Amino acid sequence: MAPSLVAVDQLTVDVITDNVSDTYASKPPFAVSELANIMQAGAQEISGTTLLVANLGYGLRLTTRQGSKEHVLLFDTGTEGAAFLRNCRNLALDLGTVEEVAITHGHWDHMGALEAAVGAIVARRGQGNVTVNVNPGMFNERGVLLQNGTIFPAARVPTPAQLEAWGARVSNDGDARLLLDGHFYYSGEIPRVTSFETGREDHLCRRDNSEEWRPDPYLMDERMLVVNVRDLGLIVFSACSHAGIVNVCTEVRRLFPDIPIHAVMAACISAA
Repeated sequence: MAPSLVAVDQLTVDVITDNVSDTYASKPPFAVSELANIMQAGAQEISGTTLLVANLGYGLRLTTRQGSKEHVLLFDTGTEGAAFLRNCRNLALDLGTVEEVAITHGHWDHMGALEAAVGAIVARRGQGNVTVNVNPGMFNERGVLLQNGTIFPAARVPTPAQLEAWGARVSNDGDARLLLDGHFYYSGEIPRVTSFETGREDHLCRRDNSEEWRPDPYLMDERMLVVNVRDLGLIVFSACSHAGIVNVCTEVRRLFPDIPIHAVMAACISAA
């Protein structure tokens, strides 16, 4: 895979959905603040309606440029459509530029806004002009085992059939693949190789209501995304890192042994 991953000249990351607002958070020099972004998008004042909504989950718009060629990919969507669409509006992000969507794993806080996102993209691009990348393991029913023994189910995520009905093409495959002229590497299953990243013991799954719940600590449907930026190296995108961030980075080093990891960006970095 490594020779086929293009070294792009530029990568821009727009944070659409995140767990926190950055208004009072310290920021690295290369990051543009939320306030600066909404001002650039045309906000005339600081108010509750012009700022962004923080919510559980994660959603990024990734834009790459290599020579004169530009590609735009959506990396997860976050929890729910209203917050996602409001943040896109306040940031003046044109969802019509999104060519593909890469989903990390089948949890509602990363796919909950997918219907709204696909709808907005299709409204601009037309039916069948956006591809959603998933794998079959993402569509199990999920639940959490509480300390009192109660199983608390999680909201079901959109199925491939629903995505197609909303106007998306669906790439539902467990294998790794290169996306958009090789600008993005979308992984296959991430090997669990460390002894200390043991997953979530409270996590359960089942295919449907006809099955009994079974342990699912490792969430093997989780995927990562990698971009190679010229003169910098690899930018690794994870989400909840249920695989464990050390496992994620170990797999990236195995796949691309000759390219340094420059940065890792994730919603929450877990080693357990």
